[in-house]
Amino acid sequence: MTREYNRNPAAVAALSPEQYYVTQENGTERAFTGEYWDNHEPGIYVDVVSGEPLFASTDKFESGSGWPSFTKPIDAANVVEKSDRSHFMVRTEVRSSFGDSHLGHVFPDGPREAGGLRYCINSAALRFIPLDQLEAEGYGQYKSLFTKEEA
Repeated sequence: MTREYNRNPAAVAALSPEQYYVTQENGTERAFTGEYWDNHEPGIYVDVVSGEPLFASTDKFESGSGWPSFTKPIDAANVVEKSDRSHFMVRTEVRSSFGDSHLGHVFPDGPREAGGLRYCINSAALRFIPLDQLEAEGYGQYKSLFTKEEA
């Protein structure tokens, strides 16, 4: 089954005020307040607007920043990086490819052994799909991210 992802007007209309502020107005939630900054459950994180798979808990790490931090996206095709010159600094913004949701920013201060990147993502831009619900939610193909192959 090939899943279609797009900017869903009904999903945008159903966003909470904070989700709308973050995803549609390039906002940022306050550190240590988002739903997923301290989530340690296995599963994947999808765009709250389009449902496209973005990050896996297997790539999540404790950065101390107060936002969910990941070393890489599940599929680089599902994220777009853009130069962000707001707030008197130059940063790299991360947006979802299909939903065009503002997700957060990527910084070069992540774990070196995992590539050195830190995708600093707003919880308000994400919906978490627990591992045991991947199949029922239509994301069964991502279960393989959670199986360890024996060497």
